[in-house]
Amino acid sequence: MRKVALASAVGNTIEYYDFTLYATATALVFNKIFFPSDNDLVGTLAAFATFFVGYCARPIGGILFGHFGDRIGRKTALLLTMIIMGAGTFLIGLVPSYETIGIWAPISLLVLRLAQGIGIGGEYGGGMVMTVEHAPPERRGFYSSLVHIGVPAGFLIPIALLGVLSTQMSEESFLSWGWRLPFLFSIVLVGLGLFIRFQISETPAFKRIQEQGETAALPVVEAVRDHRFNVILGIGAKIAESGLFNIYAVFAITYCVNTLGLPRQTILNGVLVGCALECLTLPLFGVLSDRIGRRTVYIAGLLFQAALAFVFFAMLNNASTTMIWLAIALGLAIGHGSVFGAQGAFFSELFPARIRYSGLSLVQQIGPILGGGLSPLLATLLLAEYAGTTVPIAAYMAFMAVFSAICALALRPIGDTA
Repeated sequence: MRKVALASAVGNTIEYYDFTLYATATALVFNKIFFPSDNDLVGTLAAFATFFVGYCARPIGGILFGHFGDRIGRKTALLLTMIIMGAGTFLIGLVPSYETIGIWAPISLLVLRLAQGIGIGGEYGGGMVMTVEHAPPERRGFYSSLVHIGVPAGFLIPIALLGVLSTQMSEESFLSWGWRLPFLFSIVLVGLGLFIRFQISETPAFKRIQEQGETAALPVVEAVRDHRFNVILGIGAKIAESGLFNIYAVFAITYCVNTLGLPRQTILNGVLVGCALECLTLPLFGVLSDRIGRRTVYIAGLLFQAALAFVFFAMLNNASTTMIWLAIALGLAIGHGSVFGAQGAFFSELFPARIRYSGLSLVQQIGPILGGGLSPLLATLLLAEYAGTTVPIAAYMAFMAVFSAICALALRPIGDTA
């Protein structure tokens, strides 16, 4: 069980390293390198649009690899997702700038972002199902939360690398070639991830389904046909988790640097602290979900974030390093950590084992399109429309949290079907 949890957590970390590296570079670099504009806001909007495209590709990966994961095995699908994701990230590090190849620069970036989205779309469901189906039912919350450590850890590593490079290099060198190094380094992490994943075995639940000849012919169709309400409500419950995370960890960087004029490293360090703390709080909330219930922990975390929304930007606007770090830490380690700590087991128990990879992938990959994919873009648009106030952004954050809490309340897990 420890080996399975470690393999899933490491794999998830590598996948989110790749995905997050793009997100952080979007906020710091891509608006200048691939989308040149006299207006920083216009360049940022264009860069966040390609960020959003990656989320749109995630359901494709979820459906494709969910099908193969439910038909031929979780392990094979997971190996393929890592290769696709890693190749896309490595090649982004080689794309020439707009000044060098013109319009082909953003087009190349868009294509590789699509590859990233397809890879991570298939990754999450497989890694989570692999862990949940190996874990004892009474400890699924804890073990699934260990897989989720890969998300803040995957954020922490590229932000740390870009932060070190941006402070140790001149602005010209960093924008010219320094930002490419973490993208190229991803090929090393992919090799490590593949080695680890070759060491784990297929899940007992899938082996049993294969032996009994009960694999689903079209698992995605079966999930939508027989469990449509859990799919729809699960997507709704997912929106705020991913949407608010990207406000704390992505949009906040752009806001503090471009709007408040604060040093880049101040906000990057705040996100680093928040992500590091969330790595510690996730298993605590996972254990809590095993004891008092997944739904209770999930909804409580969402309501906390609804309240936090109205003070989050006030804390950032204070421009104090302590207040900025505290705001990010409350959002990531407590708000997002409580929801994410309970989510893996909560959502996995919405579907039977024969279609679990596909059903979970639908929820986990469509929800972020409306949440994490859109939130930095919509927050930027609201900031442009209502210059001088962040109240509309806070209202948007609170609305997401309350909406997802209502959806989570209506979800009906089907129980222990592993």
